Amino acid sequence: MIRFEDVSVTYDGVAEPTVQGVDFEVPEGELVLLVGPSGVGKSTILGAVSGLVPHFTGGTLRGRVTVAGRDTRTHKPRELADVVGTVGQDPLSHFVTDTVEDELAYGMESLGLAPDVMRRRVEETLDLLGLTDLRDRPIATLSGGQQQRVAIGSVLTPHPKVLVLDEPTSALDPAAAEEVLAVLQRLVHDLGTTVLLAEHRLERVIQYADQVVLLPSPGAAPLLGPPSEVMAVSPVYPPVVALGRLADWSPLPLTVRDARRRAGALRERLATPVPPPVRVTTPAPAPVAGPPRRARFLRKHTSEAPAPQQPAEVEALTVRRGHVEALRRVDLAAAPGETIALMGRNGAGKSTLLGALVGLVEPAAGSVRVGGAVPHRAAPRDLVRRVGLVPQEPRDLLYADTVAAECAAADADAGAGPGTCRALVSELLPGIGDGTHPRDLSEGQRLALALAVVLTARPPLLLLDEPTRGLDYAAKARLVALLRTLATEGHAIILATHDVELAAELAHRVVILADGEVVADGPTAEVVVASPSFAPQVTKILAPQPWLTVAQVREALS
Repeated sequence: MIRFEDVSVTYDGVAEPTVQGVDFEVPEGELVLLVGPSGVGKSTILGAVSGLVPHFTGGTLRGRVTVAGRDTRTHKPRELADVVGTVGQDPLSHFVTDTVEDELAYGMESLGLAPDVMRRRVEETLDLLGLTDLRDRPIATLSGGQQQRVAIGSVLTPHPKVLVLDEPTSALDPAAAEEVLAVLQRLVHDLGTTVLLAEHRLERVIQYADQVVLLPSPGAAPLLGPPSEVMAVSPVYPPVVALGRLADWSPLPLTVRDARRRAGALRERLATPVPPPVRVTTPAPAPVAGPPRRARFLRKHTSEAPAPQQPAEVEALTVRRGHVEALRRVDLAAAPGETIALMGRNGAGKSTLLGALVGLVEPAAGSVRVGGAVPHRAAPRDLVRRVGLVPQEPRDLLYADTVAAECAAADADAGAGPGTCRALVSELLPGIGDGTHPRDLSEGQRLALALAVVLTARPPLLLLDEPTRGLDYAAKARLVALLRTLATEGHAIILATHDVELAAELAHRVVILADGEVVADGPTAEVVVASPSFAPQVTKILAPQPWLTVAQVREALS
């Protein structure tokens, strides 16, 4: 169904090919997973299937890519639209209408399908993806995860033969991700749809793959094979595989169920040690630095020491969006040095709570204080000395034409020494060139740059909305190390995330929101072990023992 024949892609202004030596075939009715570190060219390969590369992106494509017998060099994206459905990393760039139902119908209208067929398929897709209650909602009012489901639904309704998906579960909560992947599996098994997808959260998708295509490094030829064989040599792998490697299991397990069946001996070895609790320490305040040079809200920060007040205090907070109560009587406090993970299904109110902490959302009732200031009433120059936010869409923080210019502006805004931001970029995601335009970066690379921009000033309170979206395991490990350092230095960190592995690795506390209310708040081990939805893979495998991460297990065995 999809055939790559010695394909290489070189973008304009770049000396070396982004991908080269790509030669593999995806048979009809199979789900093939594309894996590899950030920036190795996964999105380029996906774009070559839909015709976006090179017709939309520019550059030179050598070799041949065919989809259902059509050569993508001679067929533009619109001429492939009836056979290929594409969902990119950024759902917002995908939408062309204002409401959910209109978006689901748009692709079918473009193909001239009959109204009765369109109506039936819209209803089927609303049910498949759990979007029935959102059918009349403006897309702009949806959460990031809800928008992701709408984007996926809009390409399902025309019933394409091939689906190309770039990070399809990146913005979804665990339950919603399982629903989407179950739909994809049903399309593959029942309808013979061919699916090619790239995903960094391998713990969610590896068990569904018929084959895995590994891009080990930029410009390296891909490796194609069964999931267990590829995972044995892959530089990126999920926790279940990491535990299998540690325990020397062969073949490597791909699912929690397979791992649990083999884990008896490992549980016996681990029966005596108990995972050490994560302790919060409050260090001395950081030294005071000078004020920012420019007053641009949510981009300027200072390195001033934390105020004597708590970094964040929320009491009985209620927020209304129209007739909907997005938050109801929420209480939350963050101490210096504490890392809190906000979790919950899409639309639960996590991003709204972060918005209230930076003054973007005004409370309908209750109070919010950040370092003693009321965020929605504070002057921007005063507020940015207390809090920094990395939003779901990192492009909102990036405005310069090059990475170097972006970093220079961040250093100036923070009053930091030249090169401070650039060093952070290199630490989070090595290999990004100074002259690269931020729009040419992958989603994960853009996020790394936005993180560096905000972290340049090391604000006393750091807020991150889905910080690991688009990051591979190595980049996530570097992020975890950096955030731990910040917490050790006394910074309070609140992150909204669907990444249960990140919460297990990093958070001292987990707060679970549901329909705008706090339904759980406690130490990470207590909250996630008790939750089937938010428990990490290691916890599920080794239950009832309270292990959270492979690192804990490795330390206990050493």
